[in-house]
Amino acid sequence: MYPPPHSHPYAPAPPPPPLRRWWQHPALIITLLVIFPPAGIALAWTSLWKKSQKIVATVLSGLWFLLSLLLQDPPEEDTKADRPTATASPSPTPTPTPTPTPTPSETEEVPVMPSLVGGAYASAEPIVTANLGRAYAAYKDVDLPAEYGTWLVCFQRPDAGAPVTSAVPVVYLTEPGVPCPASPNTVLHKPTPKPTPPPAPKPRPTTQPPTVAPEPEPTQEAVEEDVYYRNCTAVRAAGAAPIRRGDPGYARHLDRDGDGVGCEN
Repeated sequence: MYPPPHSHPYAPAPPPPPLRRWWQHPALIITLLVIFPPAGIALAWTSLWKKSQKIVATVLSGLWFLLSLLLQDPPEEDTKADRPTATASPSPTPTPTPTPTPTPSETEEVPVMPSLVGGAYASAEPIVTANLGRAYAAYKDVDLPAEYGTWLVCFQRPDAGAPVTSAVPVVYLTEPGVPCPASPNTVLHKPTPKPTPPPAPKPRPTTQPPTVAPEPEPTQEAVEEDVYYRNCTAVRAAGAAPIRRGDPGYARHLDRDGDGVGCEN
């Protein structure tokens, strides 16, 4: 019989097994696969394990790593928010009411008229002039001077609190020391009535009656001056149309256009 091939005296000796480093120790790799899978997987692929063992170790360690991430406790705030309260009953969620969208006119501020009565016009002048307002004297027989900033405001229009855009501001002023009237456009200086002359003494009657002169007879001119026409119809009826200034019976009510000739038509 022939001896087996491996026992041939000239067969080469098998190669010695490779040296194992300290980081390739199975116990270290397994421990890292459990505690810190990424490092364990990296060392497993540098170890002397078979390829199938490396694949199995990688899959198992990866599943273990993903499972540990999924089983981590949620943040404390989330757990408190999701934890039901034993004493408080769940209240129904209110239905949100749609808020109307404000229009541009609602969001814009409308300037209002401040209270100007009693103050000097110098403080009221900015808002009056800015809105094309005017200032007048409270007394209609008093004129405003060139400078009236120290005059006091007696009346204002519009009233305090009203929108300035609703009306043009108007103020009525009085000079310092002069009281305000009861209403605008009042007369301050009333005309002084002229003194009535005393009646003339009556003449005492004399013993002799006064001589009465005879009344003169009315002349033709006096008769013509007494002519009076009520209207142009009467003038036409008398045949005096058109009647001119200086003619008997001419009057201003008959000459409407004032040219000196009445009842022309």
